[in-house]
Amino acid sequence: MARPSSRRPGVNRRAQYGLFASYVITIACAIAGLLLVLVSVADPAGFSVLRAGAATLTSPVASALKSMVRSFGTIDEQIIAYIDAGSQNAALRRQVEANRVKLIEAEAVAQENSRLKKLLQLTQETDNKVATARMISSSSTISRRLARINTGSVAGVLAGMPVRAPEGLVGRVLIVGPRSADILLLTDSQNIVPVRRARDNIGAISTGRDDGTVEIRPLSAGANPFRPGDIVVTTGTGGIYRPNIPVAIIVALRDGYAIGVPLANPARVELVMVERAYDANIPAPVVQSKTEAPASEAAVQ
Repeated sequence: MARPSSRRPGVNRRAQYGLFASYVITIACAIAGLLLVLVSVADPAGFSVLRAGAATLTSPVASALKSMVRSFGTIDEQIIAYIDAGSQNAALRRQVEANRVKLIEAEAVAQENSRLKKLLQLTQETDNKVATARMISSSSTISRRLARINTGSVAGVLAGMPVRAPEGLVGRVLIVGPRSADILLLTDSQNIVPVRRARDNIGAISTGRDDGTVEIRPLSAGANPFRPGDIVVTTGTGGIYRPNIPVAIIVALRDGYAIGVPLANPARVELVMVERAYDANIPAPVVQSKTEAPASEAAVQ
């Protein structure tokens, strides 16, 4: 008995149909191509219309394929950029830190230049300058409100001379050494300065309160004439301080007097100018001696 064939009739029939269809498609494509060649030779204008129509129909597919190819072509660039982003961010952070340091240095230099310009302008506006100096230390203990400058008798500084900054009055020279001097600040209770309100000349006396502020007590009895924000300046009375030097700004009112803050705050003043006394014939003021000396580590009030 013969062995039956392992091939199924349906499989052979499908293969035959597929082969026949491929032949038909090939022949049809060849005929279509031949027709297009004949049309292009016989009627070029008509062939151009056909070609334009075909391009219009296939343009979306062509655009999609082109975008796909372009995106695949930039994948390697994107990967490299992602890898480099970390190192670039680190470099940018280092650059920002360096620029921040330079900015801080530039601001410090600008502030120093501003202070020097103000002091230069002050020295040019007066003929009474003795010396310019830096405040190098201070004492804010209960017994004294003193500061020390790096200029002394070698530069012509004498006891009793006024000391001022571009912002206003700082105090007066108390003790003089060859190359340094101690300043009795406005905030010391033994520093008494005749003042007036700048806008209407109401007279008053400024006395230190040993706490970083001054007491402004009007000369006339009655209601307190001062208001917060008022500026008081020197009057020239007493012969030590020249007139119209800014002294303090009123910040609070009390019964019969006002509290002021020196405009030339020793905590922020660095450069000062020592002047001759307004009246050169008056003797140097005598202040009761204290045992406390300025300490370089103390804070200025």
